[in-house]
Amino acid sequence: MPMPENAEYDYDVVISGASLAGSAAAILLARRGVRVALLERRSDPEAYKVLCTHSITANARPVLDELGLAPALEEAGALTNAARWYTRWGWITPKAAPGGPALPYGYNVRRSTLDPLIRSRADQTPGVDLLLGHRVTGLLREAGRIAGVRASTPHGEREIRARLVVGADGKDSAVAEFAGLRTWKYENTRFGYLAHYRGLPLPGGVGQTWFLEPDMAYAFPNDDGVTVIAVLPDKEKLPAFREDLEGSFSAFVRALPEAPPIDSAERVSKIIGAVDYPLLMRKPTAPGLALVGDAALTGDPLWGVGCGWALQSAQWLAEAVAPALTGRGKLDRSLARYARRHQWRLSGHQQLAVDFAKARPFNPVEELVFSAAARDAAMARHMHLFASRLIGPVRFLNPLTLAKAVVVNIRHREAPVPPDAPRDDSPNGSRNGHGAQDARETA
Repeated sequence: MPMPENAEYDYDVVISGASLAGSAAAILLARRGVRVALLERRSDPEAYKVLCTHSITANARPVLDELGLAPALEEAGALTNAARWYTRWGWITPKAAPGGPALPYGYNVRRSTLDPLIRSRADQTPGVDLLLGHRVTGLLREAGRIAGVRASTPHGEREIRARLVVGADGKDSAVAEFAGLRTWKYENTRFGYLAHYRGLPLPGGVGQTWFLEPDMAYAFPNDDGVTVIAVLPDKEKLPAFREDLEGSFSAFVRALPEAPPIDSAERVSKIIGAVDYPLLMRKPTAPGLALVGDAALTGDPLWGVGCGWALQSAQWLAEAVAPALTGRGKLDRSLARYARRHQWRLSGHQQLAVDFAKARPFNPVEELVFSAAARDAAMARHMHLFASRLIGPVRFLNPLTLAKAVVVNIRHREAPVPPDAPRDDSPNGSRNGHGAQDARETA
């Protein structure tokens, strides 16, 4: 239904949530001539999200460049996020091809650094009004569409009218609930706990991820010499794990192949986590409304994609709707374009994550590709592109890639083994008490 021509609005856009996705959307919209009210329920401008992988995947690098944030992040101590992954076939360690370009990268940076930085940038952007202590309590409707929000503020209740309402308020989005948007919910049969350590060396100084089938773990170095370690076991282990949280967490980490030496490091945070973290997909638009970040799609934290997708969805929305909001197009058509792009770019990734969230061992296709990546440099680089979300599932698992993986594994089987070669009884030879098969098995 068309918007009433005589409607008067306080802003072109009101955004609920001034964290990563909301602040990025506010900046990108305002730079395109859109008047934005950026609402944040917390009153502290230094507030930040606590439960996070603290990693921005390389797919979001173009958004950081458009925002002009990369130099500021590096000045604040953010680290480029190179990584390696443990599998039962050994480590996958992506490296640039000899004489070729460097591998694409994003950043590892704690949200305590990132969130205040991008929120401050939004506050300084002409056209953005940052309204702290404003919590959305309802939506305004007019002529069959969303026309603004009701908000609780430090000075009482307030109505803010806008041509577009954006929900950037996380996986438990109040905006999505008030709008009645359809939500698809998928069980995550792993639970997760994480803690921060200072003075914790990692091999090569890069992030480590352990595929323990079905358990998972990762260690990511961040700014200020702090490393975040997360463990994500099968939920069947939850009752015993919670009986002694600190002891269970430490024991799990110590048992990892090439385990990070946590006993010689300083833990600088509590052990925090979530025992129930479902994967969510929501219809990302309605007349007069759009969702970005976790409000639109909440992924599995083990993949570390949330920050990257938050930034990308903010950029996609700004590109789609800014022309209509500045008088050059129809808003509903722009919202439909955003919804299509969001689904096209992210739904395949999410479906793979939903399947892997069943806490299962690798399936035959995954065995084929992961084993080849542990044995071949080009396949490892291919894995890096997918883990960085620079290529999608179709390209990641295309027939040519699968054929190459078969060739790599056949060559590995046929390679002669010296008669005096020692048996592999190192930690890489098994999953060190986590129920692994022998590392000498092939796909």
